[in-house]
Amino acid sequence: MFRGRLWRFLILFLTIYIICFLYFLHSFNSNTDKTTTTSPLPHFNEKDVDSNQQQKNKISDQIIIPNIENSLSNLEPVMTKGILGNYEPKTIVKLSDPGENGEGVQLQGEEEKKLGDKSVAEYGFNEVASEKISLDRHARDTRPEECKYWNYPSVDKLPTASVILVFYDEGWSTLVRTFHSVINTSPKELLKDIILVDDFSDEEHITVRLPEYIKQWKGLVKYVRTKQRVGLVEARVVGARAAQGDVIVILDAHCECVTNWLPPLLTRIALNRKTLAVPIVDGIEWNTLRHNSAYFGSTLFRGIWEWGFLYKETEIPGRERSKMKYNTEPYKSPTHAGGLLAIDKKWFFELGAYDPGIKIWGGEQYELSFKVWMCGGQLEWVTCSHVGHIYRGPRQRSMHPKGASFYQSHINHLRVAEIWMDEYKIYYLRRRPNHAQLDMGDTSEYKALRQRLNCKSFKWFLDNVAYEMAEKYPLPPANLVWGEMRNEQYNDICADTLGNQYGRSVGVSGCHGQGGNQLFRLNTEGEWSVDEHCYVADRNSVVARHCVQMGRWIPKGEWTYNNETRQIRSTKVNQCVATDSKILVLEACQNNNRAQKWTWKETYIV
Repeated sequence: MFRGRLWRFLILFLTIYIICFLYFLHSFNSNTDKTTTTSPLPHFNEKDVDSNQQQKNKISDQIIIPNIENSLSNLEPVMTKGILGNYEPKTIVKLSDPGENGEGVQLQGEEEKKLGDKSVAEYGFNEVASEKISLDRHARDTRPEECKYWNYPSVDKLPTASVILVFYDEGWSTLVRTFHSVINTSPKELLKDIILVDDFSDEEHITVRLPEYIKQWKGLVKYVRTKQRVGLVEARVVGARAAQGDVIVILDAHCECVTNWLPPLLTRIALNRKTLAVPIVDGIEWNTLRHNSAYFGSTLFRGIWEWGFLYKETEIPGRERSKMKYNTEPYKSPTHAGGLLAIDKKWFFELGAYDPGIKIWGGEQYELSFKVWMCGGQLEWVTCSHVGHIYRGPRQRSMHPKGASFYQSHINHLRVAEIWMDEYKIYYLRRRPNHAQLDMGDTSEYKALRQRLNCKSFKWFLDNVAYEMAEKYPLPPANLVWGEMRNEQYNDICADTLGNQYGRSVGVSGCHGQGGNQLFRLNTEGEWSVDEHCYVADRNSVVARHCVQMGRWIPKGEWTYNNETRQIRSTKVNQCVATDSKILVLEACQNNNRAQKWTWKETYIV
């Protein structure tokens, strides 16, 4: 009996031991899997590093990417508040160099400042200040704090990227820092290649030094040179054709990428290959290279335009905000600024790439945005992808290719209106009436492409995507008169803005027949304007104000033009516009006063 109880006790003990051992193995494996899944990247130890030594090292070796297993049930990002996302670095190397963490650099001494001014005239930004900054500096992390807690699909679930940089005689350090930044902040499994497209530069540091310099990356960074100046738009297409990645990412050649900028962009395209994904573009000051956040607070913006194709941004409508659970989610936008974007390579070429009739630069962002939306895709701003961009200062050197039309950007806009805007093209021409006779070339091929792709109408786009246009920028009324305003008393004197803008008075000067500051519009609703400046009576003067008031452009005003008396009258003060050949004034209306009589002449650019 005792022996039977002993055996039962031994069997029970052995069973408990086996269960405990199996539970231990299960716990060990679970912890191992969890560590592999959530381990952030890259892993850096926090310490000071000598920048000169750092630049000697291969930058591609500075990022350690763990083999992340995708714990997501699908490709949608997952928010884990308080726990760093799977692509976030735990720590970042701290450098003590000038400009680190996006700080600006001030030049010292008159001689250094003179050299800086000279470089600004040459490149549009301070190359002397830039050369004091490490090529590997960490950009300021301008993302909202919440961005750090998003988990994105693992590298094997995301498409690969080719980053395209186009340039012509770019400054050395700003160009090189751009692709250093791309390499330093991108998971190596996702970065297929970087295509440097040299648009037929003249300077030796581009044509000789750069091809030698990039050899250290053994093919990751590629140099492509055009056979002649082709301009930004065509050079981008050259880069896109050379790209080996699934997605082409277009950046300007004077950018700095913020931590974890690439996976959020690629995730949007992994979810929908017909998405045009756009990062948030921060500003880098041209004189000091200080990196500033694009926006402050929780306000989110998206891209629209006014009817003359001037790019605008407006707070996202409530309709879009209501779709967002988190303030850092991507959201839809009608258009974007144009310089920085990511798009599936095959989809880009299915859409015809950029219209080859759009040359140099200008209008390409509208053309791509309109056809993405109208032909079955979507455009999203990706809140957690930030890239700093240097906006050029007062560059004296011309970047315009020899022989190209001075009005090329206007031609580009006219092509976009002709091909994509349907009956709404007339509103562009009301805003830019002097463009109507420009030679835009043959548009039949791209109209046929639009038909083959079964693209929707521009009205559909306005009603369903850019629906705030009706409130922010209502359709412009017809022009009653437009063009040059020539005075009858002083026959060689015309009204002229004199370059004066908000709050300044309109003046007069000798008639030159070139439009520009002497090209006015007066519409059937009484708005008298030049570009975005509308004119109002102020005592005895006519002064400019911005046409957009309280967040919207109301195309109405106080002015009338009498075709018989040829007088321009303010209904607000009941006075007429006159001149003494030196200034433009308001005075009591007199029908026989020739100094109050103005003849309008339509002036086209061709």
